[in-house]
Amino acid sequence: MAGGTTGPAAHQGGEAVDWKLEVVVVPVSDVDRAKAFYIDKAGFHLDVDFSAGESFRVVQLTPPGSACSITLMHNAEAPGSVQGLQLVVPDIEAARAELAGRGVEVSEVFHFEAGQQLPGPDPARADFNSFLSFSDPDGTGWMVQEARRAPCHP
Repeated sequence: MAGGTTGPAAHQGGEAVDWKLEVVVVPVSDVDRAKAFYIDKAGFHLDVDFSAGESFRVVQLTPPGSACSITLMHNAEAPGSVQGLQLVVPDIEAARAELAGRGVEVSEVFHFEAGQQLPGPDPARADFNSFLSFSDPDGTGWMVQEARRAPCHP
């Protein structure tokens, strides 16, 4: 191994590096339209809306209770290219009702059984097996997954 490290998690002090995903860039065609969708329809909180000149703008939003945020980036070639962003909620049916009540076109709740997608929440309400999906105005794809107990994070 180059540099004399003892493994992928080692560095000079011998302690593991603490990696945290805090921001995901979401390319959009219209920053103002996307900002309005995420605040008014998806219920995200606005953290930052900063401009420096005409060509640089940072709009950062965070889902309620999340440690990870999204940053909207104008990109005429790639709006809607991000798929599979995932939110985890304690009650999938309440999440669906909230999104639908805010005017989001949201899927029905579904789950997987024997390798097949079936309608409705998981009958046993097993963690991580009840889902719904929605998209932003550019087609960025979101999945919402139910975890009734708090996930373990080291």
